[in-house]
Amino acid sequence: MKKVVFLGSKPIGFFCLKCLIENQTNHNFEIIGVLTNNNKRFGEAYDIPALAQQHNIQVLPSLDELLNLPNVDIIISIQYHQILKKQHIAKAKQIAINLHMAPLPEYRGCNQFSFAIINQDNMFGTTIHQIEEGIDNGAILFEKRFPIPENCYVKTLYDLTYQHSLELFKEHIQSIIQGSYTLTPQYTLLETRKTETHYRKEINDIKKIDWEWDKETIERYFRATAMPGFDPPYTIIGGKKVGLKLLED
Repeated sequence: MKKVVFLGSKPIGFFCLKCLIENQTNHNFEIIGVLTNNNKRFGEAYDIPALAQQHNIQVLPSLDELLNLPNVDIIISIQYHQILKKQHIAKAKQIAINLHMAPLPEYRGCNQFSFAIINQDNMFGTTIHQIEEGIDNGAILFEKRFPIPENCYVKTLYDLTYQHSLELFKEHIQSIIQGSYTLTPQYTLLETRKTETHYRKEINDIKKIDWEWDKETIERYFRATAMPGFDPPYTIIGGKKVGLKLLED
């Protein structure tokens, strides 16, 4: 029986863990540990430690505790907040994978939804890839692509990606456990796909709206960064930072 460790947070992490728990018997594997930062931004309904404890799965106190587990075949990371080091990745005898809510190699790192809108992309995607040292650069196992709606807001693109990501994960649980996949190195795709890496700290810069921009650019940057629950896009007026929000008709 394969031994699995799950690393994750946020609603997508909660529901992927729930899906794994429901499929343990069907696909002959056991979840032997869970790691999470238990992000509460999205509400108490997505309590990963409580879900794990409900099913008698141990919640590990730190990433390094992973190294103390006797046998780990597969590591599954879903929106986990820490970057795994070489020794953590090597703990998985079969494979360590990550569900990255963006197309690869186009958008590695953070804020991918915002940059896709800023870049005027018409397609987006979600990817399950092998974890290697670095940021989202491991070989691709599975992916799903879909069109970006016209005049799309960042929340809409996030919701679409969330839906497709959960579908992608559910569709391929059995293949992941059984090792029934082909690894496609990302460098083999660079002739036909662009690549960018973005960092969390960049979001404040792209939220700054300059009124000297043309109307289309202002509107596009606003759509790309006006995410409910987060600081809004802003402009500078009289040397002061002024938040912007959408006025309903």
